[in-house]
Amino acid sequence: MGFFLRWLAAFILLALTYNPSGFNYAKWASLSYSSQLPMVVLLGLLLLVGYIVYLRATLRSIGAFGMFLVMAIIGALLWVLFDWGLLDLQNQRMNTWLGIIALSVVLGIGLSWSLIRRHLTGQVDMDDVEE
Repeated sequence: MGFFLRWLAAFILLALTYNPSGFNYAKWASLSYSSQLPMVVLLGLLLLVGYIVYLRATLRSIGAFGMFLVMAIIGALLWVLFDWGLLDLQNQRMNTWLGIIALSVVLGIGLSWSLIRRHLTGQVDMDDVEE
């Protein structure tokens, strides 16, 4: 359940920033910056804090190579689904959602990796040791 919640939070962060439905920060900020600049800045900073937390944890736990590897696995999975005819890549909206899901999986794994590794190996990271 812990990984799912971390992934869901990453998905919400990415989807709030941009998604093809039109209900997102990027579209709202571009339309509202002249009339609501303080709110645009505040919400942008809140999103930035979310990205910093996720990216810092992901880079510390799996690193840039790990991020690349997870994206490669997701890309290969999408390729297999496309090759088997289960996935049609002609719909741009669906492709955007697939990208958001793929990036949120990378961030979710990155934030959860220390816990996953501890459960798999029994080894504890220095940051996980309780006093």
